Amino acid sequence: MQKEYRLQDRADFTRVYRNGRSFANHQLVLYVYAQPKVDRFRVGISASKKIGNAVVRNRMRRMIKEIVRLQADRIMDHVDLVFIVRKGATEMDYDKLAKSVHHVMRKASIYK
Repeated sequence: MQKEYRLQDRADFTRVYRNGRSFANHQLVLYVYAQPKVDRFRVGISASKKIGNAVVRNRMRRMIKEIVRLQADRIMDHVDLVFIVRKGATEMDYDKLAKSVHHVMRKASIYK
Protein backbone atom coordinates (compact mmCIF):
# COMPACT_ATOMS: atom_id res chain seq x y z
CA MET A 1 0.00 0.00 0.00
CA GLN A 2 1.15 3.49 -0.71
CA LYS A 3 2.02 5.74 2.19
CA GLU A 4 -1.01 8.04 1.85
CA TYR A 5 -3.29 5.02 2.34
CA ARG A 6 -1.73 3.98 5.69
CA LEU A 7 -2.71 4.72 9.26
CA GLN A 8 0.52 4.87 11.23
CA ASP A 9 0.21 6.95 14.39
CA ARG A 10 -1.04 5.44 17.61
CA ALA A 11 -3.24 8.52 18.06
CA ASP A 12 -4.99 7.79 14.76
CA PHE A 13 -5.68 4.19 15.78
CA THR A 14 -6.99 5.34 19.16
CA ARG A 15 -9.27 7.93 17.52
CA VAL A 16 -10.75 5.28 15.24
CA TYR A 17 -11.27 2.81 18.11
CA ARG A 18 -12.94 5.38 20.36
CA ASN A 19 -15.05 7.31 17.88
CA GLY A 20 -15.57 4.89 15.00
CA ARG A 21 -18.26 2.32 14.39
CA SER A 22 -17.41 -1.37 14.40
CA PHE A 23 -18.56 -4.15 12.10
CA ALA A 24 -17.52 -7.76 12.52
CA ASN A 25 -17.70 -11.31 11.27
CA HIS A 26 -15.94 -14.43 12.57
CA GLN A 27 -12.59 -13.57 11.00
CA LEU A 28 -12.32 -9.77 11.19
CA VAL A 29 -13.46 -6.66 13.01
CA LEU A 30 -13.58 -3.42 11.02
CA TYR A 31 -13.67 0.00 12.66
CA VAL A 32 -14.76 2.88 10.42
CA TYR A 33 -14.33 6.56 11.29
CA ALA A 34 -15.27 9.48 9.03
CA GLN A 35 -12.22 11.72 8.61
CA PRO A 36 -12.95 14.80 6.46
CA LYS A 37 -9.37 16.09 6.82
CA VAL A 38 -7.87 13.37 4.62
CA ASP A 39 -8.36 13.19 0.87
CA ARG A 40 -8.48 9.41 0.53
CA PHE A 41 -9.26 6.51 2.79
CA ARG A 42 -6.55 5.25 5.16
CA VAL A 43 -6.14 1.70 6.42
CA GLY A 44 -4.56 0.24 9.53
CA ILE A 45 -4.33 -3.44 10.42
CA SER A 46 -3.96 -4.85 13.90
CA ALA A 47 -2.96 -8.47 14.47
CA SER A 48 -2.25 -9.43 18.07
CA LYS A 49 0.07 -12.16 19.30
CA LYS A 50 -2.99 -14.27 20.09
CA ILE A 51 -3.37 -15.22 16.43
CA GLY A 52 0.15 -16.56 15.99
CA ASN A 53 3.81 -15.76 15.66
CA ALA A 54 5.29 -12.89 13.62
CA VAL A 55 5.21 -14.88 10.38
CA VAL A 56 1.47 -15.52 10.70
CA ARG A 57 0.67 -11.93 11.74
CA ASN A 58 2.66 -10.40 8.89
CA ARG A 59 1.11 -12.79 6.38
CA MET A 60 -2.37 -11.69 7.49
CA ARG A 61 -1.39 -8.03 7.21
CA ARG A 62 0.05 -8.50 3.72
CA MET A 63 -3.00 -10.38 2.50
CA ILE A 64 -5.47 -7.80 3.84
CA LYS A 65 -3.43 -4.91 2.43
CA GLU A 66 -3.46 -6.55 -1.00
CA ILE A 67 -7.21 -7.21 -0.86
CA VAL A 68 -7.88 -3.58 0.07
CA ARG A 69 -5.42 -2.30 -2.54
CA LEU A 70 -7.26 -4.14 -5.28
CA GLN A 71 -10.56 -2.58 -4.14
CA ALA A 72 -9.17 0.96 -3.61
CA ASP A 73 -11.19 2.51 -6.43
CA ARG A 74 -14.46 1.23 -4.87
CA ILE A 75 -13.83 2.47 -1.31
CA MET A 76 -15.24 5.82 -0.17
CA ASP A 77 -12.88 8.71 0.46
CA HIS A 78 -12.52 10.58 3.77
CA VAL A 79 -12.64 7.52 6.05
CA ASP A 80 -10.16 5.78 8.31
CA LEU A 81 -10.40 1.98 8.50
CA VAL A 82 -8.85 -0.33 11.07
CA PHE A 83 -9.01 -4.09 10.57
CA ILE A 84 -8.50 -6.35 13.57
CA VAL A 85 -7.60 -9.91 12.62
CA ARG A 86 -9.22 -12.69 14.61
CA LYS A 87 -7.92 -16.22 15.09
CA GLY A 88 -10.32 -17.71 12.52
CA ALA A 89 -8.66 -15.80 9.68
CA THR A 90 -5.33 -17.58 10.04
CA GLU A 91 -6.62 -20.87 8.61
CA MET A 92 -8.15 -19.24 5.53
CA ASP A 93 -6.64 -19.09 2.07
CA TYR A 94 -6.54 -15.86 0.07
CA ASP A 95 -9.89 -16.28 -1.72
CA LYS A 96 -11.84 -17.03 1.45
CA LEU A 97 -10.16 -14.15 3.29
CA ALA A 98 -11.03 -11.83 0.40
CA LYS A 99 -14.70 -12.84 0.69
CA SER A 100 -14.57 -12.19 4.42
CA VAL A 101 -13.01 -8.75 3.93
CA HIS A 102 -15.63 -7.84 1.30
CA HIS A 103 -18.39 -9.07 3.59
CA VAL A 104 -17.33 -6.88 6.50
CA MET A 105 -16.79 -3.89 4.17
CA ARG A 106 -20.28 -4.31 2.72
CA LYS A 107 -21.68 -4.44 6.26
CA ALA A 108 -19.92 -1.14 6.95
CA SER A 109 -21.30 0.39 3.71
CA ILE A 110 -17.98 1.91 2.70
CA TYR A 111 -18.18 1.04 -0.99
CA LYS A 112 -19.06 3.88 -3.36
